[in-house]
Amino acid sequence: MTNLTRRGALVLASAALLSACATTAPLTPATTAKTADPEALSDEQILSAINAVRKANGAPAWTYNARLEAAARSQAKLMATRNKLSHNLGVTLRERVTEAGYLGAVGENVAGGHPSLESAIQGWMNSPGHRSTLLSPKFTEFGLAAARTDKGRLYWAMIAGGSFEAWLV
Repeated sequence: MTNLTRRGALVLASAALLSACATTAPLTPATTAKTADPEALSDEQILSAINAVRKANGAPAWTYNARLEAAARSQAKLMATRNKLSHNLGVTLRERVTEAGYLGAVGENVAGGHPSLESAIQGWMNSPGHRSTLLSPKFTEFGLAAARTDKGRLYWAMIAGGSFEAWLV
């Protein structure tokens, strides 16, 4: 219970810090403190961190989707197994989300080497293409996962999803 409380406090502190600025806040000791296992973040912790950044940038909140998480987990594990950052390591994004049972429009952000979710989010916010996916009003839900190589390097995958109709405008 203590570990969960510590993680919860870290996420709340990070969310408060991120919501106070226009983009993402610089990393501080409070936001870089490592949780015991970034791969075991709860859906609520992930949802809170992503939606804090979206809110700070005027974007509506997303909901969490287990199918998109399954597809993101597949990509994160594949990147960790191969120790390679890529959107396509022999399985396309569309193939992964279809396999997970998701049939809507999707966009993906991947990251490697970031020690925390907050660090991965900051990296995405600093990249125009990734920032666009993270803040897109056309997506309405997402899933996120992390996986670690046998040497400890973390890989992150976030897949955003929504209706195909939103892209027909």
